[in-house]
Amino acid sequence: MKRFCSKPSFLLLVALILTTCVYTEAQKCRPSGRIIGKKAPPGQCNQENDSDCCVQGKMYTTYECSPPVSTHTKAYLTLNSFQKGGDGGGPSECDNQYHSDDTPVVALSTGWFNNKSRCLNKITISANGRSVVAKVVDECDSTMGCDEDHDYQPPCANNIVDASKAVWEALGVPQDQWGGLDITWSDA
Repeated sequence: MKRFCSKPSFLLLVALILTTCVYTEAQKCRPSGRIIGKKAPPGQCNQENDSDCCVQGKMYTTYECSPPVSTHTKAYLTLNSFQKGGDGGGPSECDNQYHSDDTPVVALSTGWFNNKSRCLNKITISANGRSVVAKVVDECDSTMGCDEDHDYQPPCANNIVDASKAVWEALGVPQDQWGGLDITWSDA
């Protein structure tokens, strides 16, 4: 009986499988570290929009990456105020400005923000049978938190689209359900 599988063909097949496994592993976003929560000084953690404040001694996971972006990137929508005095803290990272809650703007997790590469670009957010286009104006920091610069809030998860009230309204989400919603998004 004739052999159909030569040794070089077998080695090529093994190399192809290993390359695919390594590439797939590289596509995963794993935690990059942890930080220890610090309690905010009195009045220093703005809890508007039900924002969390860091808990003294609690460990928080940090990320330098986010899941790969596609035409339907899965994410979790959170609520943020980009106005002066809002729970977003200081001015937006992209333009050093504050933005009205009536304007559809977002902050993206660190990996998606990608060193400001999406600054002032628009993304399309889809959920609840609707879509809205919003401008990227800030980073939802996944690498740091629990300090004054981050309004004593924990680091963002690696899959967050932190959105203004205008985005929630455009998606037709009832106000009593604002705060967290599974969505998809893509570059517009």
